[in-house]
Amino acid sequence: MPNLVRIAPGALTIGKPLPWTVFDADGNVLLRQGYVIQNDIQLEQLFERGLFQPRKIERPQDEILEDTRVLNPFSEYPLLLQTLESTLNAITRREESALKRVLGLSRMIDQMCQESPEASLALVHLYSIEPTIHEQILFYAILCQFTARRFGLDDKRIAVLISAALTANLALVPVADKLNASNRVLTDDQRAVIRKHPARSIQALKDADITSPILLKIIAQHHEQADGSGYPQGLSGTDIRGEAEILALAERYVAMITRRAYRERMNVVEARKLITSLANGKFRPAIPRALLTVLTEYPPGTLVRLANNEVAVIVRRPHRHRGPFAKAIIGPRGNRYNGTFERDCSLLEFNVRAIEQPEVMPSMDFGLLWGFR
Repeated sequence: MPNLVRIAPGALTIGKPLPWTVFDADGNVLLRQGYVIQNDIQLEQLFERGLFQPRKIERPQDEILEDTRVLNPFSEYPLLLQTLESTLNAITRREESALKRVLGLSRMIDQMCQESPEASLALVHLYSIEPTIHEQILFYAILCQFTARRFGLDDKRIAVLISAALTANLALVPVADKLNASNRVLTDDQRAVIRKHPARSIQALKDADITSPILLKIIAQHHEQADGSGYPQGLSGTDIRGEAEILALAERYVAMITRRAYRERMNVVEARKLITSLANGKFRPAIPRALLTVLTEYPPGTLVRLANNEVAVIVRRPHRHRGPFAKAIIGPRGNRYNGTFERDCSLLEFNVRAIEQPEVMPSMDFGLLWGFR
């Protein structure tokens, strides 16, 4: 059968029907369109052996627009996730718009982080209880933007890094949510999928004509470690690009503050301690220092209990020798305030007494805390 091509990682998902019939290299039918993939082993076999006949999907050019508005991270959140999903789908379908979509989304995230830095960091911390894989990828990109700027990378390198953060885990998209929801020890097949995901993501990008050498190298190296214990090549020291280490650290931090079926999430104080320990061998020290400087002791979006027993949300990091600022949302007796009250946490009565880590975040329009209407 003519025009058969390899199945790209990210194109198939466990529990969802096949979008097309899958063939082997000789053109024999392996599985017919509509078959629901049952497990990791089937998914692995399809990635290894499966071929399909792609349909060319024409999309109007005006679908991809430049956005010149000041972006409210909270109101844009659903759009960002939808755009990320459609961008990754465009890569796996080898659409002509794939590169343009990646670059457009990268610019949107960079713009948002520059215009609304406190709210953008808060987005990561307020929505990190049990995020989907697409949410996690968005958080990686946001943290990479901030860490890279603090580390001193120029605009061009930051743009490539954000694009790498958005695409490096493309091959894990079909299985990540299932793995995070499982409290069982990983099987050998699941470990193989994880270890192969950098190479498979790279291949999917190449198939979609996204071939930036730096972008692909960041993805290839983002699970290497400075002490040589990483994969796939066991690189060490300066053989690993700084951008790859920044992406790796962003992924680690999100994993720390995220709840998984097999463990509870850390609070930001615990996560900071672990990041500090990673500077001694796993990463070159300047990169963890850059992330810790960005986060500060209490990052925006952290829920805290104040000395007066109010519960507040950190809205601004320390600035010009003044401590972090918060907005109180719950009174000392547990009553929800009608509105919010700004608190300077450098004042004794509003000092941070403890981190609050609720199982469910309070229901409110968080954008209001940062002045968005």
